Amino acid sequence: MVIRRRAYTRGTSPVTGRAQRRKGAPVTMSEARSADLRVARPATPLLIDSLGRVARDLRVSLTEKCSLRCTYCMPEEGLPPIPDAARMTTEEVVRLVALAHRELSVHEVRFTGGEPLMRQDLETIIAGTRAECPDLPIAMTTNGVGLEHRIDGLVEAGLDRINISLDTVNRAEFAELTRRDRLPSVLRGVRAAVAAGVDPVKVNAVPMRATLAGAPDLLEWALVEGVNLRFIEEMPLDADNTWSRVEMVTAQEVLESLGTRFDLIPAGREDPSAPAELWEVVGHAIGGRPATVGVIATVTRNFCAACDRTRLTAEGTVRSCLFGDNETDVLGVLRSGAPDEEVADVWRGAMWGKQAGHGIGEAAFHRPRRSMGAIGG
Repeated sequence: MVIRRRAYTRGTSPVTGRAQRRKGAPVTMSEARSADLRVARPATPLLIDSLGRVARDLRVSLTEKCSLRCTYCMPEEGLPPIPDAARMTTEEVVRLVALAHRELSVHEVRFTGGEPLMRQDLETIIAGTRAECPDLPIAMTTNGVGLEHRIDGLVEAGLDRINISLDTVNRAEFAELTRRDRLPSVLRGVRAAVAAGVDPVKVNAVPMRATLAGAPDLLEWALVEGVNLRFIEEMPLDADNTWSRVEMVTAQEVLESLGTRFDLIPAGREDPSAPAELWEVVGHAIGGRPATVGVIATVTRNFCAACDRTRLTAEGTVRSCLFGDNETDVLGVLRSGAPDEEVADVWRGAMWGKQAGHGIGEAAFHRPRRSMGAIGG
């Protein structure tokens, strides 16, 4: 069984000193799983894994609660509630983020959910993070419901960037997909974020069969509103277990749909580790720059070989891979009275065993037990 992936360029890893793989070399699952048994973890404070990848991008889930019920993310009744005592407190979130920045060289944090706006202490969390980490970029992913009422406070607290999930600008389609008729609130939230001076405001869309024909409408809306649109292939992370590789809308299909109305030319990536492949929208501009649309092919052209993410669940467990069920309880270590250095060592150990990739399409692939809403984006 083999995973084809974009591997590291020929040469030697500056972190591990080990020979790197030639570009395009296959990595077997058995090889990946045993890599940590063959090579001792190097003496580095970084969040390195046994394949040489270094995690610098932290995603923190703040809650399992959400104001929508998107079919590819949440069950209709919502997720099982996390007991208050098990969820990270304001102070614990701030301490763990600061620890990750100071001890583990994490250089960006993104707060997610569920829906982070469901946390009434969100502004306090962001302000605390900014006070502890003055130079750390702070971002948030939200569905935008009610954002118009809080965006000014969030920006004042220290929020730098924002991603807003929006799959369609057709109100009936939105209501069916999210099981809530809240499109007007989301649109007001997007405009409020732009008005508050957040730059860039990114809009994330998961294309579905029912909404694919409206992809050009969504891009046209984004161009008018001055926001950056990115399409993300649907992943098998829905709570209802209905995801199908056959029914999934591919990145290529999105580009073909957009091409019925817009001329697109390849524009590369924002940086080598960025998952979105950018396409310039010929004849359009946003903020004086050529307008682009991003396509993130999480399934058909995965970016696992360049993954630089580490995740904290709302219960304070480290999840090294979105599709890996292994979680390490760092919150318990912190609550035991351990110093930051010990918590950091536990975190490093959790990331060392990170799997090679998700393996979607492989016979041995197993869906994660948690859905996207429970893991955090």
